[in-house]
Amino acid sequence: MTFSFDAEQLQNFEENIYKEWALTNGLGGYAGGSILGAQNRTHQGYLIASLHPPVERYVVFSKTSERFMQKNTLYDLETAQHAGDILPGKYLDEGIPVRSSIYKRGNQFLTNFIYDGTVSFSYQAGSLAVEKQLTLVRGRNQAALAYTIANTGEETTFVITPHMNYREHSTSSTVSSLNFSKEILEEDGRKGFLLYPKSAPKGLFIWVGISSGEILPREELFDVDVQLQTEVDNEVAGLDCHYTPYDIALRIPANSKVRFSLLCQVGYEKEETPIAVSEDFAFHAVSIQKDYVTELLSKASYQKDDFAAALTLAADQFLCKRSSTGLTTVLAGLPWFTDWGRDTMIAFTGLTLSTKRYQEAEEILLTFAKYVHHGMIPNMFPDDGQDPLYNTADASLWYFYAVDQYLTYVGTDEAYGFIRENIYPALKQIIGAYKSGTDFSIYMEEDGLIHAGSGLDQVTWMDVRVGEWVVTPRHGKPVEINALWYNALCVMDKLARQFDDTEVLTGQTTEYGLLSEKVKQSFCEEFWNVKKGCLYDVIDGSEKDDSLRPNQIYAVSLPYTMLDSQKAASVVKVVEKELYAGCGLRSLSRDHKDYHPIYLGSLPKRDAAYHQGTAWGFLMGGFITAYLKVNNHSKEAVKQALSYLEPMKNHLWENCIGSICEIFDGDAPHHGRGCYAQAWSVGEALRCYTEDILPYL
Repeated sequence: MTFSFDAEQLQNFEENIYKEWALTNGLGGYAGGSILGAQNRTHQGYLIASLHPPVERYVVFSKTSERFMQKNTLYDLETAQHAGDILPGKYLDEGIPVRSSIYKRGNQFLTNFIYDGTVSFSYQAGSLAVEKQLTLVRGRNQAALAYTIANTGEETTFVITPHMNYREHSTSSTVSSLNFSKEILEEDGRKGFLLYPKSAPKGLFIWVGISSGEILPREELFDVDVQLQTEVDNEVAGLDCHYTPYDIALRIPANSKVRFSLLCQVGYEKEETPIAVSEDFAFHAVSIQKDYVTELLSKASYQKDDFAAALTLAADQFLCKRSSTGLTTVLAGLPWFTDWGRDTMIAFTGLTLSTKRYQEAEEILLTFAKYVHHGMIPNMFPDDGQDPLYNTADASLWYFYAVDQYLTYVGTDEAYGFIRENIYPALKQIIGAYKSGTDFSIYMEEDGLIHAGSGLDQVTWMDVRVGEWVVTPRHGKPVEINALWYNALCVMDKLARQFDDTEVLTGQTTEYGLLSEKVKQSFCEEFWNVKKGCLYDVIDGSEKDDSLRPNQIYAVSLPYTMLDSQKAASVVKVVEKELYAGCGLRSLSRDHKDYHPIYLGSLPKRDAAYHQGTAWGFLMGGFITAYLKVNNHSKEAVKQALSYLEPMKNHLWENCIGSICEIFDGDAPHHGRGCYAQAWSVGEALRCYTEDILPYL
């Protein structure tokens, strides 16, 4: 699947600065930028290395800029935004003055941008046609740049400036923070320069190796006041700084074509040696990555379906290795999230099963089984390497769904044996903990339903807390927690009978099956909102929250559900009418007094909107499944479901090219916000499309 933008499309700086691309390396490291070549957020660069996969991510290689002189004309190919003068009387939070913007518009020379699992920028300026291709090397903290420069005129010197950095990917650099020792290295076939960040762990180096050219010291050691527009939109200064100690000068003879490779590598002196860079090194790396993409699509068998193919490639970006287990895990979202339990289990089917990556599926299930604590799987693994956090009531219940989906897709004796030996004991532990009570006020009440949360807890997916303000506490019995609880009990009933578990067998059924019947009866009696024809969102004692939220869709979409067909159809109808918003479902109906239509501005403003009207992409999966279930996958329903997904297909060209955002504004035109690529948005779109639509076309 190839996404291509031509010269005319690339001329508008203000519009295209928000169109981004992302590459990943399978370690938690990544690269990103805009399709213009300029940067628009802190989390961008040609190499953001993961020093302790998949966490401790550091920007080490920000970008390259290129320029050349011909006939007294300077052709500067760099596209960039820098801060200019202070604007009188305008201030951001904490009194930070607002500054104007100064643009370098190298995009006027851009003739093409391509994303196909690698990225490629093509330029035409003077007598030079320049193609710059970038890829990350899988399994390594390495970025490779391949230049092809065709010259139809006089001999020219083409200058490349690497913009270097060393900062945690959520922070910004200043001149004072970029403190390096450096050296040029030209020996044993190696040519390039070494940087040793003085704030880095001992022995860490950054190596920029080149295949040819002359390395020249620069007078201007820093590129200062780089202005990042997305950060400015979020009402912060949004400034960064790059270290630019050297230029690389390439001689381009008249009427010739030159190939040039550049490698940026991060390593430790005792473990890795900077490698020699041949002329074809980066071209070979690009070729390997394209072959890898071809293999992914072939394995998934979606080569002839552009939407499924694009999502298969997008899905790969979230799968990576966790060094603490040596197994596959899932990054919840690019560019800043690490591996979250809830997000992983919701995205699991689309990312691994729809794409036939069954080995990775098993490794993910094992990863989280290793971290079960007090009957709970982790909510998240922090980016600083600390112990996992467990403040979630639903991640453990989504785990049952993921296990059941794995068995449904794979279905072999070996698959059942894998679950029985490695996963089933953890599942029993989770059920026991939820029944008897565990952390964060999670326990089963007398009616069989699950209570979760109290005080400052934020244990459902609507989990924003600002200081002591829990924006959407939802303490009590949340609707989706109990839909998941019923589904989990049904899964355990099936597995216990399959595995002949004598500890829980009771005649022809099991303890889990008996409890599930009680849960079903209590749920249907307590949660049905007769007035609105849908489900209450949370029940806490005698209080019933009738806020119209999308959480109830899982009482219909999950494999095991409690509602009769009439009530299920009514829920879907209400959700479609009140919450459907293009690429997602709103987190709160528009007529609610707390509805926030736009997710933009400072962090407090965004947090107030996050679950109070903002639309979420992952919810489309449950909605599509529920819609088709209540309409028996009729031809008309399948056609309508395709129309519901049409905005998502268009969205693949809008924010992060080829992927799906985390969230969207509740009001039209529903701009993409939050993480520019989100695992459960992609996973659920791919799952519902391949599971509920393609088989019925």
